[in-house]
Amino acid sequence: MLTTKMLPPQARKAFHLLKQFELPWFVAGGWALDLFLGRITRDHSDFEIALFREDQLELQRILKGWRLELATQEGRRIWMPNEWLDLPFHELHTYDSENNHVEFLLNEKSNSDWVFRRNKAIKREISALSMYTDEGIPFLGPEIVLLYKAKEGRDHDELDMRQARDHLGNSRRQWLCHALRIHLPDHPWISQLQ
Repeated sequence: MLTTKMLPPQARKAFHLLKQFELPWFVAGGWALDLFLGRITRDHSDFEIALFREDQLELQRILKGWRLELATQEGRRIWMPNEWLDLPFHELHTYDSENNHVEFLLNEKSNSDWVFRRNKAIKREISALSMYTDEGIPFLGPEIVLLYKAKEGRDHDELDMRQARDHLGNSRRQWLCHALRIHLPDHPWISQLQ
């Protein structure tokens, strides 16, 4: 079983801070898949946490004292205090005093639904969006993580799909297959999920 002690130091530090954050947040990316599978499946280059866009200023308050950078098309720039970020901005790179890096990803929602930023026709009830470890750490469901990873076609994304595919269960598998048909109708993962 994968425990928080096995996660990178920046993850543990972020979890400690996020205990003050009374709004929803979720481990995202490859680490979310590892939490789902209960084991570390590969090396990871980053640690990502998803939250809802509407909660961004509360995140900024919690991360007081951290260096906060916003990813833009031109590169990165400082995320200014109380600066509200609308789309297309969604990726924040944060660094504590020891230069530990955590990436925060702003997600969209509409009422009780999470909305896929890349195709607003794709939604998931927030109540079905995440799962929890035995230690109570929230992480995005694997179908959400794989939907984001489908765009890239990187080797590690293909590996993540192979590792997670047989553990999805019917409901998550069907949801992902349906979402891919809407967003990337010719994607090879569709046939692998059927």
